[in-house]
Amino acid sequence: MTTLTEADALEGLRDALGLLKDREQVAERLLASSAKHSFDPDKELDWDAPFEEGKWFWPPELVSLYDTPMWKRMSEEQRILLSQHESAALASLGIWFELILMQLLVRHIYDKAATSAHVRYALTEIEDECRHSKMFARLISRGDAPWYPVARVHQNLGRLFKTISTTPGSFTATLLGEEVLDWMQRLTFPDERVQPLIRGVTRIHVVEEARHVRYAREELRRQMVTAPRWSQEFTRVTSGEFARVFSVAFVNPEVYTNVGLDKREAMAQVKASAHRREVMQTGARRLTEFLDDIGVLRGVGRRLWRASGLLA
Repeated sequence: MTTLTEADALEGLRDALGLLKDREQVAERLLASSAKHSFDPDKELDWDAPFEEGKWFWPPELVSLYDTPMWKRMSEEQRILLSQHESAALASLGIWFELILMQLLVRHIYDKAATSAHVRYALTEIEDECRHSKMFARLISRGDAPWYPVARVHQNLGRLFKTISTTPGSFTATLLGEEVLDWMQRLTFPDERVQPLIRGVTRIHVVEEARHVRYAREELRRQMVTAPRWSQEFTRVTSGEFARVFSVAFVNPEVYTNVGLDKREAMAQVKASAHRREVMQTGARRLTEFLDDIGVLRGVGRRLWRASGLLA
């Protein structure tokens, strides 16, 4: 795969969004931000404080069954319990995704100069993701809900994706996993209806993920300009398939069983919910607009993104 050099950047290489930024300058800024705004969740958060009676574990409007017929029949206590289980399921999904991301980042920097700022920032991001995964695991352990592993078929698809993904495909998948959850977490951490511990976890994640999104966006722009055409086309297809898997895995159906609901009925109502569809498409909109601008959402890939429900 060809890569953009500093000389290329100085020659004015650009995409639909304008001139591409120098890779090293971007990384230096992100490293400076990391030095100022990084957190140790073990020290920053009060893990021993009891959960507060009547508070949610996820904003109710973001709970999968919100505004469905089943939701309207549920008691407030059962709704809050569902929010706790869905919060644990999202934390479990986040760990799965971040383990994939860390491996993709290692692949990305494997043959690059270890002394570059670009590689040093990738290693810094891996440090962040290690802390996030431990933070999510501790959050799950802190509550009464279990760890929710993704389905075995998705585990195996993730293993395949890590093996065959192109570099632009890797960064597209990175943004998909980061930006939808980031949108939800930006609604969560200022919401006083939500448990303080959940708000603290999402605040840390939002602050640190903002750097990760910037790094991935700048590198994906670069890759979609400089990668061979076959790689660009392959990225469009694999990113569409990853969007489909991600949308299916976003809520683990076992949460419904564990709060005393009929799993089949719940899944059918979520699938039919206009509110849920709007939530997912709104959460993905900033990303899909960006991907459309840089040429990822084309052909078969665009149809797969539509099929995922994340693109209107």
